[in-house]
Amino acid sequence: MSRFINQAIADMLLLYAVTDRGWVENGSYQGLYEQVEDAIKGGVTCVQLREKSMPESLFLEEALAVRKLCYHYNVPFIVNDNVDIAVKCAADGVHIGQSDMEPEKVREAVGGKMIIGVSVHTLEQAVSAQNAGADYLGVGAVFSTNTKTDAETVPLKTLKEICDNTDIPVVAIGGINRDNMMELSGLGVDGVALVSAIFAAENIESECRILRELSLKMIKRNVSVH
Repeated sequence: MSRFINQAIADMLLLYAVTDRGWVENGSYQGLYEQVEDAIKGGVTCVQLREKSMPESLFLEEALAVRKLCYHYNVPFIVNDNVDIAVKCAADGVHIGQSDMEPEKVREAVGGKMIIGVSVHTLEQAVSAQNAGADYLGVGAVFSTNTKTDAETVPLKTLKEICDNTDIPVVAIGGINRDNMMELSGLGVDGVALVSAIFAAENIESECRILRELSLKMIKRNVSVH
């Protein structure tokens, strides 16, 4: 991968929003579409649509709508896990976990242009994902999180080792919010992926403006450069 493309993906990871329908169903007056638009207006640099239990036809319908929204605002759109949906809606990328399809198989399915992100928890997994063709790594959970209750916490030391020993961009995820984000300073990450810190906020647009400034400040303190 060229340095230019690598940097473009790193820039995309600055403030990475991952949707969670739970915040729509639990009393929110907004629909997910409106929440995503508010997040984009607040400055998120990427949107990942995550739907674990939605029927395929409804998932595709939603993905097409959110993809169109992201295209309007020129924000990259990523689909979580579902490679078929990512292809059908012409997403900019797909993000897979350790229990999903192998990155090589994903590349065969999506072609050369689509971005592939891979969730990793160890340095060994990170190196393996990079060698298999991943374009970026999602490392976490870096802090305890209620979004994925089964997620084990990745020590910050491990996060730094991954950043120091891989050549592709890295985004940290898991329990990150305005109160703890600066703890990631100097570790080498290119950005933060946030769920509840964005979508549980009373004013999503305003909160995203604060979170973006914090992420920029955090990255400026990094000592490791990809």
